[in-house]
Amino acid sequence: MGTKLEGKIAVVTGGARGIGGGIATAFAAEGADVVIADVLGEEAAADVVAAIAASGRRSLYVRTDVSNEDQVRAMIEAAHAEFGRIDILVNDAGVVSQLAFEDIDAAEFDRVIGVNLRGVFLCSRFAIKGMLERGAGVIINVASQLGQIGGVEMVHYSASKAGVIGFTKALAREVSTRGIRVNAIAPGPILTDMMAEETEEWAARKLAELPMGRFGQAHEVAPTAVFLASDDSSYYVGQTLCPNGGDVML
Repeated sequence: MGTKLEGKIAVVTGGARGIGGGIATAFAAEGADVVIADVLGEEAAADVVAAIAASGRRSLYVRTDVSNEDQVRAMIEAAHAEFGRIDILVNDAGVVSQLAFEDIDAAEFDRVIGVNLRGVFLCSRFAIKGMLERGAGVIINVASQLGQIGGVEMVHYSASKAGVIGFTKALAREVSTRGIRVNAIAPGPILTDMMAEETEEWAARKLAELPMGRFGQAHEVAPTAVFLASDDSSYYVGQTLCPNGGDVML
């Protein structure tokens, strides 16, 4: 157990599993209480809730569709009612689908943008009010390396994640002098349930492109989130950190 986030209150969207679940668990291990906001049922978050409890920290699960303004507002209100404040917001909730560009209709484009980008906007907008009042807070947005380099049959997803990176930079410029640090993480392909939605052909092609020759694990992303949430990253503003197995080298 660590103390980098001792006494902090964190909200992690998409926190029931995958990268979000790994981040929520890692935050608790460093001393934070965690609100898990996820569209999946509470049963899906049981393992993460148990891991947080095993760290001696408290958790709150709030079923939340991050693309729905009313649900996001209610989730933030529930977090404040339970814990009194929000110190850290991690915008991890996301969806993906693999489609050739000519097969992406407006409804599917809107669905992906709605969760992956609108959700980041909504959660940040409602969470940041309390942060600005206190003059302190951290927002971490989970983007993707495909938002940096694009992806075949991933135009809608790549566009949403590129938007997250742009959102991060712009918001950081606006609020960094007011005590709020905003940064992003752009993971490479990580073995989660979302990865299982890709075709075998896509996975094989992507694997062949990776210098490390393997996909990542959620626990390999979580330390980056802990770093950005902690005082160790006090001079990081508007940055995008990239645990990606070498897929993007900057």
